Amino acid sequence: MCGTFGFWDPTSQISQPQSVINDGVKRIHHRGPDSQDSWSQTSTGIHLGHARLAILDLSPHGKQPMTSHSERYVIVYNGEIYNHLELRKTHQLENQAPFQGHSDTETLLHLIEKIGLQKTLEQTQGMFAFALWDKKQNTLTLSRDRMGEKPLYYGFINNTFVFGSELKSFKSIPNHNLSINNQSLSLYLKFGYVPSPHSILNGIHKLEPGTVKTISYNNTWSENTQSYWNIDHIAQTQSQTLYTDDTKAINDLESLLTQVIQNQMISDVPLGAFLSGGVDSSAIVALMQKINSQKTNTFSIGFDNAEYNEANHAKAVAKHLGTNHHELYVSAKDALDVIPLLPQIYCEPFSDVSQIPTYLVSQMAKQHVTVSLSGDAGDEIFGGYNRYTWGPKILNKTKALPHVLKSLGSRSITSLSPKSWDQLFKALAFALPKSLRYKSPGNHLHKLARVLPSQNLSELYDQLVTQWPCPQNILLSQTKPKSLNLILNSTMDAVSQMILADQKSYLPDDILAKVDRAAMAVSLETRVPFLDPRVVEFGWRLPNHMKIRNGSSKWTLRQVLYKHVPQSLIERPKMGFGVPIDHWLRHEIKDWAYELINESTLKNQNLFDPKPVLKRWNEHQSQKHNWQHSLWTLLMFQAWQQDFFK
Repeated sequence: MCGTFGFWDPTSQISQPQSVINDGVKRIHHRGPDSQDSWSQTSTGIHLGHARLAILDLSPHGKQPMTSHSERYVIVYNGEIYNHLELRKTHQLENQAPFQGHSDTETLLHLIEKIGLQKTLEQTQGMFAFALWDKKQNTLTLSRDRMGEKPLYYGFINNTFVFGSELKSFKSIPNHNLSINNQSLSLYLKFGYVPSPHSILNGIHKLEPGTVKTISYNNTWSENTQSYWNIDHIAQTQSQTLYTDDTKAINDLESLLTQVIQNQMISDVPLGAFLSGGVDSSAIVALMQKINSQKTNTFSIGFDNAEYNEANHAKAVAKHLGTNHHELYVSAKDALDVIPLLPQIYCEPFSDVSQIPTYLVSQMAKQHVTVSLSGDAGDEIFGGYNRYTWGPKILNKTKALPHVLKSLGSRSITSLSPKSWDQLFKALAFALPKSLRYKSPGNHLHKLARVLPSQNLSELYDQLVTQWPCPQNILLSQTKPKSLNLILNSTMDAVSQMILADQKSYLPDDILAKVDRAAMAVSLETRVPFLDPRVVEFGWRLPNHMKIRNGSSKWTLRQVLYKHVPQSLIERPKMGFGVPIDHWLRHEIKDWAYELINESTLKNQNLFDPKPVLKRWNEHQSQKHNWQHSLWTLLMFQAWQQDFFK
């Protein structure tokens, strides 16, 4: 796991390129604290920089930028190829040219020289983002892994092509004049993250997962982008050969995950795993412990607030499996102390509140290991979110109702505040069945009101994932967010369409970005076994009843887990990985938050209309509404902008 930064300046506009490349790499030192190096070719103006976190081959033979044996290619690479030793043997690469070390980077270069880039990418199993300079063709090629575990930004600044792991490096370019993209800001307010291929900055983009972009220059720039792996195609083809036998599906999944995890446990540095005690992380740890001849290092954090604390569950699972378990209880102050760090940790605005505990557990794990496996992506692969079930149910039950009637029902629900609904449900609790005794009935009802008028699955999904509805109403530019068209495949059932939509956007741009930035901020490499392409493809071969059955999500994965961990240790309501932001906004961080969004600040900034923002702020303070998510989304942008443009 490392960090990359580079630029191509063919017209020599930058007078001190070495100083620029050094500064850009220095800005991502946290991604690679073991060494920082660069390579330049003055005749073409290409400059490659690398910050190294040594995981495989800790010797100087693993350092980057790395030149291929024939000296045709130079690469800067961030990631891990888990099957690289197997590829060495399969293609007899040792016979092609002698290896200097045993890093996956060197394997990658040998393989590219022997079979070409396209075939190399098709055969790799891993996570990566790299830039490859071809001295023979004078071309620069960027590539990113299939599901988007590793980040890669690119674009033009003053006719100089730039690329790198994080946006902060781009500030090293002289006279950069970087500015906010209004369309991206609108998308961010809606989703709480900036979806690919957009970035928050004008002229800068994210390379989309599973793609290769080749750039050349001959008096003018030219670009060519191709896909080597496409999740839409995978979903279509794999779902044509669905499993029909429960037992075979369960056994095949266990066998596959065991193989994948074994590959991902290869490391020249200490390795462990995050453990929340939920289905996904427990399944990963159970199979690690099955494979491991020694005790697996596991890590969890706890909170004094029982509503957010999963540490006891994790401890019970760890005790059953016999892991070397580490836990840390953090106070509200510990969590609050992370907030000022977030704009630096996340190189563009990002508002998933679980970013805070993710950083804290990464920080703790780094004290013991350099690599940690995680259970991320289990929900998106095996069907774990509640919206996959109750979303389509609402749509089916209301599709025959006239739109005007659904809109009326929505307005009727929102005529009472969530707080008023909570009080009403509390007063009637004695007469309500258990199925209606929700923890926050008012918030649930208001969420129902938001999706009730939806006329199709696309509208419903859009409302379910929206943080700030109609962001154009608070933007002075009145920029409406561009449609991502995530729900397009009408040949699929509703559940499959929603899973596919999450795999295309929410997973890479929220979940994976959150984990990568939080872990790399403390120089910890994370690995996600569920994102092995074979596991992703397996997920698409499971029919819906093997994902969701009798109200139980991730059914097949659970059956694998229950072979190793008693069901009683796992079965409990889904908690998520959050913190009490709603309470903090009214108390501990109220002053900090108000300083970022008060009328004077917003008017000087000239981006947002203060009136609707302060209306929502006041409603949250009075507890008329719980606007924690939309307010946090805005606050994270404000804090990021303040830090990035200082």
